[in-house]
Formats: sequence, structure tokens, C-alpha cells
Amino acid sequence: MRHMLNLLAPVVVIVFAVFFLSGCSEILGDQRQEADDAVTEANGAIAEHNRLFDQARESYAVARENIEDGDEPADQRERITGARETLQEARSSLQEASSRIEDVRGLDVDPAIKDYARLLSEAMDAQLAAEAREIEFYEILEEDPALTDNRDQALALLSEAGDGYARAEESYAEARDLAASNPNVIKLPPATNGAGSGGGEETTLDAPDDQQEQTTGE
Repeated sequence: MRHMLNLLAPVVVIVFAVFFLSGCSEILGDQRQEADDAVTEANGAIAEHNRLFDQARESYAVARENIEDGDEPADQRERITGARETLQEARSSLQEASSRIEDVRGLDVDPAIKDYARLLSEAMDAQLAAEAREIEFYEILEEDPALTDNRDQALALLSEAGDGYARAEESYAEARDLAASNPNVIKLPPATNGAGSGGGEETTLDAPDDQQEQTTGE
């Protein structure tokens, strides 16, 4: 008997890009140093978040593929648990980055930097909420890997996560546009200018096309 994970709700995630402050006249004295330090620490936490997030999604993808290839769902619990634990670590790193961006908002800096930090904070808050829903999804899979009894709840969580990731992308896109219109104050890496996902690849949580018409436990 083959077990299918027929997850139809897409989850789009964004990969946050590092950013740098420029324009020596925009930030003075200790305020400039505080802003530089906060940005440096936020960028480090963002990079760690992105690394762990990719690792969590990869673990889930392997578990899903194995189940859909005919492995017993229960045999994938360890991988699913690993995905959840890694995503929790990633979320902690993003919370750290968000805290440092909040510090920038409290400094005496150019208004464009304050607006950029506000939009980035909004994007991070939305992504943190979405990741919390995704963690709940993994918790369900740990108890019911084939989603025999909890499919509706799992799909609802994926829908909520997808909405949250979409809101995060909207705020992040606004932040990128603001940075692009203020190049003398905020610098983004060239790869992120105009990029739809901060330079990263789109990731989804759904079933392969050839499985979407099948049901669990067939």
C-alpha cells in the first residue's frame, strides 16, 4: 500500500537579503556606529536563518519523497522531527535579526532608513508568524505522518502559513523598492535589486503534480 502526502496548499517563502547603510552624512557619531553594528548583527542572523530554513525544507522534502515512493510514513518521523527542530532554530535567528532591526528604528538616522527598517520588521513579523504555523504542521506530521486523521487541520495550517509568507513578501518588496529609490542611504547586494524573493529560490510545500489527484492511504 502506497501512502501519499497530497498537500495542495502552496507555501511561498522569502529569503531575506543583507543590506548596508551608506552616506556618511546621514548618520552621525555614535548613532552611525550603533546602526552599523545593528545591521552587521542582523545580517549575520539573517544569513543563519536562511541556511537553517533551507536545511529544514530539505529534510521535509526527503521525508515526503520517501513516503510517496512507498516507504512507511512512520519511518520518516525522525526526518520530520529534524525539519521541525531546524525550523525552530531558524526562527530564533530571525527573531534575533528582527530585534536588531528594531534597534535601528530607534536611532537618529535618515527617515528612509527608518522606513526601510519598519518595512523589514513588518516582513519579518509576518514570516515569523508563518513559520510558527509551519512548525505546527510538522508537529502534526510527527504524530500522523500520512495525515490519515489530521489532513484538514494540516491543510488549514499550510493555508495560514502561505498567507503569512505572502504578506511577508509584500512588505519585503516594498522595502526593496524603498532601498532602490534611496541608493545613497541604503545599499542592497546587486542580486537582490528587483528580485522577487530577495535573491533566493521559491520553495513550496505541496505534492508532485502526478500525485495531486490521489488520496492518502490508497
